[in-house]
Amino acid sequence: MRILVVEDDPLLARGLTDVLMRAGHAVEQVGTGLQADHAVAAVSYDLVVLDIGLPDVDGFEVLRRMRTRGSTANVLVLTARDAVEDRVHGLDLGADDYLTKPFSVNEFEARVRALLRRTTLPTGAVTVGRLTVDLAAKRIRINGASSDLTVREWALLELFITRPGRVLSKEQIAQHLGKYDTRLTSNAIEVYVSRLRAKIEAAGVHIRTVRGFGYLWEAADA
Repeated sequence: MRILVVEDDPLLARGLTDVLMRAGHAVEQVGTGLQADHAVAAVSYDLVVLDIGLPDVDGFEVLRRMRTRGSTANVLVLTARDAVEDRVHGLDLGADDYLTKPFSVNEFEARVRALLRRTTLPTGAVTVGRLTVDLAAKRIRINGASSDLTVREWALLELFITRPGRVLSKEQIAQHLGKYDTRLTSNAIEVYVSRLRAKIEAAGVHIRTVRGFGYLWEAADA
């Protein structure tokens, strides 16, 4: 998973980064609110570990901007503020979880695992509407008939399955399909979405275009 750590305390930032990297994640770290804002606007992260007390722009504002832009990244807020009002404010802005400093490494790791399970594929087969997704064989079945997907069509399908009910922007899709090292054009994204649509539409599953924002996965009879 790709994780951004936003923390201005160098010692804590290094410790959190080390913990996450040992768990096998790809981790980037920034120390200011503006750096965080630029990073999350440019890259699709699976998780943002976000401190509130940051230089220049505080974490609440970073979070507000993320959700305004349509970012669906999981956000774990870190803060020394333990007032109920602050917790409620963070959750209302779109935080997924809230951890008050000081905290134990074990608790931090548990919170991260819980959040990342939301974007991790389940095992076995998944049924969406009349579509069955065979995760082991990497193929789909519609009314018992099997169909193969290309590598990028499958990656796109995985992205939608792990983010149900979320509008995915073209930038998020490009980051996922490109595996962070290949830039895909807007036209290329439209082609991949169109091809996947054509293969699943008979199952009553639709990828709806949300104009100006991206794409939404919907099952008519799920």
